[in-house]
Amino acid sequence: MARHALLGGLLAAAVTAAGSAAAQSPKVLGNFSDWTAFTDGSGRSKVCYIASQPKKEQGKYTKRGDTFILVTHRPSERARDTVEIRAGYTYKKNSDVTISIDGRAFKLFTNAGSAWARDQKTDTALASAMRRGNAMVIRGTSSRGTRTTDTYSLKGFTAAHRAIGKACGLTS
Repeated sequence: MARHALLGGLLAAAVTAAGSAAAQSPKVLGNFSDWTAFTDGSGRSKVCYIASQPKKEQGKYTKRGDTFILVTHRPSERARDTVEIRAGYTYKKNSDVTISIDGRAFKLFTNAGSAWARDQKTDTALASAMRRGNAMVIRGTSSRGTRTTDTYSLKGFTAAHRAIGKACGLTS
């Protein structure tokens, strides 16, 4: 349970920094195996998101911050399944991050310590692959040239994704 409390604290800061107008703390909708579902805000400013931390982190680094992935719905912005990777370091400028899910690869662009899909079509395809997949591997390169490989479990993703869809009035 401590893992989920830590994740909740990290995510409150992440979602607020990403543009949530809400000043309150996120509400945990539930823990679904390796994923946790949250809501933040209310009414038009309501944001629903799920998050997970890697099961395994690899790379020749001496220091690294918190690493996690978010999948967010922002109904007021008509944004759904927005995927964001938080690396725990600053990515190499103009580099891409590669996500592999059961043999299918996706490329995301980087900005500072985050990676994002280039368009809604990629976000949608990525979320769909995550619902069907078993494991996800994310590869990136830090500003110092350190290559990292983070392995995430997708166990519980589908249930958590359904929970945020329902909380934000969307269907999964």
